[in-house]
Amino acid sequence: MSSISRRGFLGSTAAVAASLALPSCATTRRQPRPLSDKLRIGLIGVGGRGGSNLRGILDTGEDIVAICDIDERILGRVSRDLPAAETFVDFRELLARADLDAAVISTPDHTHAPAAAMALHRGLDVYCEKPLTHSVHETRVLTELAAANGAVTQMGTQIHANDNYRRVVEIVQAGVLGRVEAVHVFCNKAWGGATVPTEPMPVPDHIHWDLWLGPAPQRPYHEAYMPANWRRFWTFGGGTLSDMACHYMDLGFWAIGLTSPVTVQASGPEAQPETSPMGMSVRWEFPACQAHEATTLTWSDGDHRPEALDELGIEKWRNGVLFVGEAGWLVSDYNRYEIGPKPDFANFTAPGKSIPDSVGHYREWTTACKTRGETSCHFRYSGPLTETVLLGNVAYRSGQRIEWDSARLQIPNSATAQALLRRDYREGWTL
Repeated sequence: MSSISRRGFLGSTAAVAASLALPSCATTRRQPRPLSDKLRIGLIGVGGRGGSNLRGILDTGEDIVAICDIDERILGRVSRDLPAAETFVDFRELLARADLDAAVISTPDHTHAPAAAMALHRGLDVYCEKPLTHSVHETRVLTELAAANGAVTQMGTQIHANDNYRRVVEIVQAGVLGRVEAVHVFCNKAWGGATVPTEPMPVPDHIHWDLWLGPAPQRPYHEAYMPANWRRFWTFGGGTLSDMACHYMDLGFWAIGLTSPVTVQASGPEAQPETSPMGMSVRWEFPACQAHEATTLTWSDGDHRPEALDELGIEKWRNGVLFVGEAGWLVSDYNRYEIGPKPDFANFTAPGKSIPDSVGHYREWTTACKTRGETSCHFRYSGPLTETVLLGNVAYRSGQRIEWDSARLQIPNSATAQALLRRDYREGWTL
């Protein structure tokens, strides 16, 4: 075994035990500091999305002092470009370092929460990829941990920093569309339709499979899960909804000021116990509050599409968010928007800028870590967004229209759905 492998297998138990004995960093890292100081950041997951987040953090000029990945090929390749960064295959070892200021988590969904929770317990600031967690219960735990520890947090909804989203939010909030009666979110991806492999495969020498599984139940390695198809399996991901909804629904949440729904109902092919569907729809009902009147939001993915697109003559849009208001409609994707009906908006002039430009999604976070300021996608905002997204899968898998009591974290009308709010962790893993 390589030196990385030996450290991963032989040192993890001692390292985790040592980390529990170390004092929290919170008391020493919660004071504002000069922007010229460099943060000492550990990256957990450096391939795929992790590679993109690595580049984003590098652009901020901060110090990446530790990197972790269960794939030694990826780890070795990144290490050649970052020779000063210590390498790990077990994130628990990385987080045991006493000199870290912050952690970036870019693992598959099912290991977001244990990594982020450990970092928050250690007093670190945290950037975590979307969706924030794998289960609704985990999301609430991280949201409350971040608040209790005074952590600066950011969820990886990078599009939130784009100009286009800002301009759309300004239009909606200026009342150009009148009262928004419905929001339709749609995505033509299809992370579904898989089957659980029945024939085990030998674990490649460069993969630490047990660490990849993390808190998930033990199962044999198979190439069907890696590098990205884990999203098709409920044990590790949540299909297209979990993969994409935090990006697109973010726009609806931001523009309308949504927080928690009161009912959720999903439709699609018969739910399978192990794998996500090729297409599904979800409908959330949000109650009236100080920020907005009662509103519905729908999601459609794969081969499901909102009928409103055809009705309004904008069927060519493949992915995006459609706001339907009393005075008009607006459809947007990441980089452009269209407003109608065309005759009514022939001379449309957008309202003036009211939302400042972002300094960049990653720089927002690193700057706030130093100033003890606030990011735009902190866990108090992205937590309720993630909970709402994940409740869509809970409703779909339970086959019921569920009632949601956010304050008590309960689904009073369905014990089946209630059981899907959380998951058991394998021995040795914890929040």
